[in-house]
This record gives sequence, structure tokens and C-alpha cells, in this order.
Amino acid sequence: MGLDFEQLARDFIRALRDGRSQTALSRRLGYRTNVVYAWEAGRRWPTASVVLRAARTLRFDVTALLGRFFAMTPAWLATTDPTSPEGVALLLREIRGQVPIVELARRTDISRYAIARWLDAQAEPRFPDFLRLFEAASLRLLDFVALFQDPASLPSARSAWKLLEAHRRAAYELPWIPAVLRALELADYARLPEHQVGWIARRLGIEPDEEQRCLKLLEESGQILRQHGRFEPARELTVDTRQDGDAERRLKQRWAEIGLERLSAGAPGLFSFNVFGVSKADLERLRELHKSYFRELRSIVARSTPSERIAVANVQLFALDVE
Repeated sequence: MGLDFEQLARDFIRALRDGRSQTALSRRLGYRTNVVYAWEAGRRWPTASVVLRAARTLRFDVTALLGRFFAMTPAWLATTDPTSPEGVALLLREIRGQVPIVELARRTDISRYAIARWLDAQAEPRFPDFLRLFEAASLRLLDFVALFQDPASLPSARSAWKLLEAHRRAAYELPWIPAVLRALELADYARLPEHQVGWIARRLGIEPDEEQRCLKLLEESGQILRQHGRFEPARELTVDTRQDGDAERRLKQRWAEIGLERLSAGAPGLFSFNVFGVSKADLERLRELHKSYFRELRSIVARSTPSERIAVANVQLFALDVE
């Protein structure tokens, strides 16, 4: 993404005060000196918990905002203040998932010792380091920033946000785009002497025209580049499609329909169902079980190498009866 995390931290704090003077905000936060000036000048840095507490003081519902950020709200959000040092540590652990600390250290150029202490709440990261680690662990930093401020209004985030929004629109317009991207990462594709028109379509079981539309949009939006005769992903990116509720529902419907098409064709896969009666309490337990399963699934996918197959997991659990 090429973000300058220190500049982003300054821009974030400046936008947070929203026209208030630095002195007024410093006093409102309980400081006797104009500490906000020092933060925005980059002369000293608040910790992540201090910034989140400042957001809460300025009437941001940090708990509710983080609940929106996660597809499945973490249980700890109901019991721990996310603006506390312990809450920041839990947030970082949540987005980290199963990514090894040594890998986070490699991505951030921050020592493993420091990261381990932050994750265990033995120390607190400076706000720019928090931003750097958040991006390295989740690839969704700009979506986090967007909970509090429009990234397009922040000079340090504007171009990256514009690119991310283009990627999001592409995912809405052509549901097969993520599968085509994954196909470009396959070991079999890497072994091709050059890109072969129709190879991806045959591998995914889609029409050649669909392959071409996806590749064209991916190239136009900067998600892939043509190098050495083949297409390659330009950069690693996690695109959260929940920004547009209607579009996200259409995407979920389309992938459910694709599963139905494969089932109707007798394609191999795991297609099962179980209609049952259950208490309300146990239905909630089953929902939590599904959430845990999906988190573990994503963790396994993140660590899996080499890329040899492309798969889709459709998770469904719903009540049939109406109260």
C-alpha cells in the first residue's frame, strides 16, 4: 500500500479534533500542556489506547464501531473496554489470527520482542506502530481508519483509499474476480511458459468471456500486472465487501447459486444439511461454533502453501421458523 504510517497517524489525529484548536483538545483530554501539537508535529506519539480514548471522548462509540469492523463480533468486545491497554492488545490479537510473530516482525520491521509484549499487553505500541502492525496483520487498515474518518479526506491515505474503492467496485461488478485472482497464484499457472487465453476459464469452469472480463477489470484497477508473459497480482490486498449491504448480499447469493450449480451437476464437494430442533441458547452456541470454524478456516488458508486448488466455503445457519 505504500503508506507513511507516521504521516497517517498525524493526519488521523488532526482529523479527529475536527476543527477544534490543539490547545482546546489537549485540555479536553486532561493534559495541561499542548500535547496535541506535539503529536501532530510528530515530536512525540500517543499510544493507541490514548488515541482510542480520545476518539471516545469526542463521542465516537468505539465498541460499536469495532463491532461493525468484524464480520463476526469478538466475544471480548462485550467484556473489555477497547480503549484500554488490554483492549488494544485483544484487538491486535484478534486481527493477528494465526499469523506468526516472526512473520509480523518481517512485515513491519519491528522486533519480535516488542510485538510479543504488545500482544500480551505488557507494553503499548505508539500509534504509528499500532497502525503499521494493524496493516501487517489484517491488510485492512484503511477500513479501520474509515470507522472514524473518511480516508479520502486524509492526504496520506487518499490515493490508497481510491485504489481500494476501485478494487471493491470490481468485486461487486464481477463476482468471479476473487477466483480469477486466486487462479493467477496457482503453482500450475506459474509453470505456464506464458499466459494462455482460456486456461483460467477451463480451470474454474467458467466461460472464456468471463475470464477476459475479469482480467480486463483487474488490470484496469491495478490489481494485476502483465510480466514475463503472464499476469501477476500487483499486491496483497484484503477487500471488505460489507461497505455496500445490498451488493454484499448479491455476492453471497451468487456464491450460494454457484454451489447449487455444482451440486446439481454432481460435482465433488461437501454438500450437506441437517434440519433440527434446538433451544434458543443452543442455537446461539451453534452460531458461535460456526464463527469459530470460519475464523479457523481463514487462518488455515492464510498459512497454506503452495497454492494448488481454488475452493469456496459457503457457511449457512438460519432459523426456519418464524416467532
